[in-house]
Amino acid sequence: MPGARRSLASPVVSGVLCPCGSPRAAATPGPGAEGSGGGSCGRAVCEASEQDRRLRALFQKLDVNRDGALCIHDLAVGLGRLGLHRTELDLLKIVKAGDKDLDGQLDFEEFVHYLQDHEKKLRLVFKSLDKKNDGRIDAQEIVQSLRDLGVKISEQQAEKILKSMDKNGTMTIDWNEWRDYHLLHPVENIPEIILYWKHSTIFDVGENLTVPDEFTVEERQTGMWWRHLVAGGGAGAVSRTCTAPLDRLKVLMQVHASRSNNMCIIGGFTQMIREGGTRSLWRGNGINVLKIAPESAIKFMAYEQIKRFIGTDQEMLRIHERLLAGSLAGAIAQSSIYPMEVLKTRMALRKTGQYSGMLDCAKNILSKEGMAAFYKGYIPNMLGIIPYAGIDLAVYETLKNAWLQRYAVNSADPGVFVLLACGTISSTCGQLASYPLALVRTRMQAQASVEGAPEVTMRGLFKHILKTEGAFGLYRGLAPNFMKVIPAVSISYVVYENLKMTLGVQSR
Repeated sequence: MPGARRSLASPVVSGVLCPCGSPRAAATPGPGAEGSGGGSCGRAVCEASEQDRRLRALFQKLDVNRDGALCIHDLAVGLGRLGLHRTELDLLKIVKAGDKDLDGQLDFEEFVHYLQDHEKKLRLVFKSLDKKNDGRIDAQEIVQSLRDLGVKISEQQAEKILKSMDKNGTMTIDWNEWRDYHLLHPVENIPEIILYWKHSTIFDVGENLTVPDEFTVEERQTGMWWRHLVAGGGAGAVSRTCTAPLDRLKVLMQVHASRSNNMCIIGGFTQMIREGGTRSLWRGNGINVLKIAPESAIKFMAYEQIKRFIGTDQEMLRIHERLLAGSLAGAIAQSSIYPMEVLKTRMALRKTGQYSGMLDCAKNILSKEGMAAFYKGYIPNMLGIIPYAGIDLAVYETLKNAWLQRYAVNSADPGVFVLLACGTISSTCGQLASYPLALVRTRMQAQASVEGAPEVTMRGLFKHILKTEGAFGLYRGLAPNFMKVIPAVSISYVVYENLKMTLGVQSR
């Protein structure tokens, strides 16, 4: 019978037929039909136990040498017998994606986890391609979707793509055909998901050490990339200005607070206002805002060049490649604007009337301390990039994937609240990991501003803080730093969205 042949052709993978013989989730599922799982028969036997039986049957078909694990050879032979021919590179990607214990093969649990995770991604891509929301993809929808990603093809070329997946000759692809064609074929870096999950251009918490965002071909060709960067820079300027008093208090506590001089938040604000009035709360903010533009531009250009140097053939980088390219780009950008970091610290710590402005401060440092003073604290600053960027990216990706796994059914769009929550948590974790290095950097930057102070090294300063203040001393100023995270992220997002509309950036 035709139904049985179809079930065998795209094996048991997710069960096209229920055991009773009735179709499971009709071939053209509507928006609400896909997740029903019960099929038209409504029998409980069609649920998890049946799916497990079918997956075990598929696993046994693919386990050619009957050793209870799937290696690349097993997949090549097993899939070939089922009429699914994959290249060795594709099979290697499948094994690497599912191999949790890193033994070079997939046991049954790893195999099931891979299929479930992969089907989730495929469902999201199918939804994004199905522009008409009728449960089928036709040639026009393929043309439009690829055009959105900057790839232009003719309708004839789209029909060729359709024919490779279309089993019943309708020149449309339903969910079953799409899933069966791609389920044991690696699909990586889905652009539709990335479009919704912008991160570094949105969130500015005062430390620009995050890994840059990926941009699609379309965004590069239409010039949307620079509009995103401009919107992100404007959002960062407003956010930093609004939270500048907390940032200055953090710097003062990092440099001056100790066991003998215990500064609290209210006492710190009172001291600043008494010394220089309300305006003194924003000391150092001007240079902090000015450095956004050169730092963002240099980081973006460096990131794009490093991507080419890595030589990846993927439009979107994998996580470890993004971390490598982003960390190197951050190091290049920080090296280029680092004198501005020193100026920001000195301006934040200055007494009333000490300098007439940024240029006067720069001249004063140059004449009294020499050019080397503009690179004080450079080493701890560079060392802080990797833990900050790495943990921020890892936490953000973990939270993103957890949300996609659990809640993404009809769309990859997480919504504003989820996006803000993920960004806030990941940025906070990144800051927490790199904070001791940031504190040592700030003290080294400020060190020469004290008359007759001896030169200190990073190692010496760490030892001194641990000896005199204990581990707690490495986290001075952490409270005002964390207090500014939520308002900074919220302000950044609101301003970013408004600037995007002003600049004509389309939100998906």
